[in-house]
Amino acid sequence: MRRDHDALLLDLDGTLLDTAPDMGGALNRLRAEHGLEPLPFATIRPVVSHGAMRLVSLGFPEASGAAFETLRLRFLEIYAEHLAEGTRLFDGFELVLESLETRGLPWGIVTNKPGWLTDPLLAALGLDRRAACAVSGDTLAERKPHPLPLLHAAGLIGVPPEHCVYVGDAERDIQAGRAAGMTTVVASYGYLSPQDDPVSWQPHGIVATPQELLDWVAADTAQDTRALA
Repeated sequence: MRRDHDALLLDLDGTLLDTAPDMGGALNRLRAEHGLEPLPFATIRPVVSHGAMRLVSLGFPEASGAAFETLRLRFLEIYAEHLAEGTRLFDGFELVLESLETRGLPWGIVTNKPGWLTDPLLAALGLDRRAACAVSGDTLAERKPHPLPLLHAAGLIGVPPEHCVYVGDAERDIQAGRAAGMTTVVASYGYLSPQDDPVSWQPHGIVATPQELLDWVAADTAQDTRALA
């Protein structure tokens, strides 16, 4: 089964990139502007994959209405100013990407992050020139858990959906991948919370490290990885 997978599509936050340092930093800068103490990183990390609204709700649980929207916009402004200071590929992912690229297997990104943040972030890390596609949350009229962004990505890279693996760290990722007819894998190294039960999301697999993803794309690639190590 795994030998039929010819492309790897990835969620961004909590799957390909560890963006928690910069997103958490933006939230704590916003709290500091309002005279509040910083939240512990361990409290912020599991929420990062759920985006700005959830982070602002975590940092300002009493805010609502227009006040909440003002906070959300200010959070995004702060985050955009510190977009790639601490953000990095998760450990081991550089080898994964190099292995795929060596074999000519495409990889791409499907994220709910808006393009005005996704694009400069990828550019800052030099990934914009390497990814076969980058579908953001505002690229189309629908976003995950709808399957349309994944189907669009498959079309961009020229690989049938059933030959793609989609990896994410949130239930909506698995829902979107399954609805698109892709093989779905949970990145358990990502921003899961203790309350998350990824088995109940019914993925095709769960990986504890990025390197394990190579087993899902092509068996020969895994051998290349060992040779490069």
